Amino acid sequence: MSECRTAERRVEISVGESMRILRELQELSQNQLAELSGIPQSTISAIENSRIELGVERAKTLARALRCHPGVLVFPGCNVEHESAA
Repeated sequence: MSECRTAERRVEISVGESMRILRELQELSQNQLAELSGIPQSTISAIENSRIELGVERAKTLARALRCHPGVLVFPGCNVEHESAA
């Protein structure tokens, strides 16, 4: 196995901002994301406005709805360089 690399922060962005950006890039309203994820719109709004924490289970659920890896939501602004498998 290869050595693990530490993720490097590239930009300062909150979890809520990251989620909002991903949602808007997919042209989804909070209501539409609520329907896709089963998470109430009020909770999505609270996460996007940093009034409540995302949490692991919600991150997994929202990541499925937003078609991204949960790490994108949990660790916004981080970059991990990938080594080639070749």
